[in-house]
Amino acid sequence: MADSNSSTDSVSIDVETIYLGGKEHIVRTGCGSVSVIVYGDQEKPPLITYPDLALNHMSCFQGLFFCPEAASLLIHNFCIYHISPPGHELGAAAICPEEPVPSVDDLADQIVEVLNYFGLRSVMCMGVTAGAYILTLFAIKHRERVLGLILVSPVCRAPSWSEWFYNKVMSNLLYFYGMCGLLKDFLLYRYFSKEVRGSAEVPESDIAQACRRLLDERQSINVLRFLQAIDGRPDITQGLKKLQCRTLIFVGDSSPFHSEALHMTAKLDRRFSALVEVQECGSMVTEEQPHAMLIPMEYFLMGYGLYRPNQFSGSPRSPLSPSCIAPELLSPESMGLKLKPIKTRIESKLLGEQR
Repeated sequence: MADSNSSTDSVSIDVETIYLGGKEHIVRTGCGSVSVIVYGDQEKPPLITYPDLALNHMSCFQGLFFCPEAASLLIHNFCIYHISPPGHELGAAAICPEEPVPSVDDLADQIVEVLNYFGLRSVMCMGVTAGAYILTLFAIKHRERVLGLILVSPVCRAPSWSEWFYNKVMSNLLYFYGMCGLLKDFLLYRYFSKEVRGSAEVPESDIAQACRRLLDERQSINVLRFLQAIDGRPDITQGLKKLQCRTLIFVGDSSPFHSEALHMTAKLDRRFSALVEVQECGSMVTEEQPHAMLIPMEYFLMGYGLYRPNQFSGSPRSPLSPSCIAPELLSPESMGLKLKPIKTRIESKLLGEQR
């Protein structure tokens, strides 16, 4: 249970809703309340997640955590803290329009308050696109609090002209029409490849249809506020040089943020970062092709002495320490990854044979 003295500005409200064994805490911070769903043994090393625009842990990370092999790797080794952007949690009420819109710096600092409430000193981080940006900014501002970054279709620059245009259209749709069908089309384009979105000849996949239903639960004003924060983000490319943690980046080759992920990878220290490009996949690899994340994550976590249950009989109970990383595991090549595009299915098979 969290230590209520760890942050004077934060309180936790335990609610009756239990999410597949997880428990929701509402943590009050300096820039509003934030929902955190906690799964697992809180004595284990912590892993925090942050979703993309208009999503929460159910719509952004469910596919990954429902993938048995990936789930066993993560849940065996970590206690999971799913952080939702303000007003994006299940059943969230509309945020008062008079409340000031938080900046990306506010959202990054909000994570510090969440960690302080739970008494967490340093954490592993996993984020998707907008969430990846928030966690990267958090890692730059609070280097001592981050042990590693697992980023999915991340961005680190200010919005391009094309993204700015899409964001402007989505802002107008949210303001005037709410969570309408056209807005969902824009969001699905952001998240998924055309194979998942479907076409005139091919119907939408189950994943896309499920995402549409989950988007119906979002309050349009809350999504608009997060969009405004992300649309106003500054370029943090220079700050990447300050990162002191290892970074694993996934991106689908059909993602609208593909070039952004390549740019970010090029600016990171090659000794401590790796890029995995997933073929025929959009931005949300966690939902569209979660199995493609398994082998790279296994090799990444080996550097911290963490393994899947069939390889490691104990249950880790001490905080992760960068000092436990074997030097030979710090390079992407030794993790079994390539900095160039990899054909996920073929590469996964080869890596499996090497093991």
